[in-house]
Amino acid sequence: MPDNVQWQHPGGKFREVGSQALSDGELLAILISTGTRNRSAQKIADDILARFGSFKGMANQPLSKLMKIKGLGEVKAIRIAAAFEIARRIVNEVLREHEKT
Repeated sequence: MPDNVQWQHPGGKFREVGSQALSDGELLAILISTGTRNRSAQKIADDILARFGSFKGMANQPLSKLMKIKGLGEVKAIRIAAAFEIARRIVNEVLREHEKT
């Protein structure tokens, strides 16, 4: 696939070239799924990362702070929070396994 290909949604890019090729904003846009009339999922994702600085900065934010981002309602905020909880559980499991060895 040529480097100059433009995907309509980061999910297509994920499928074609793999998750490692996506920026943090593109990965977040996949979780957000759809934007609003005037704001794409990518723009909302970029705004979230600009506000919190990184995934690490987002990790322990309460839902109320996430929902203050224009275009990010309760369902999308819960989806993002759930993804962080899954990541936390994976890290904890890996740490527990590492402690056993």
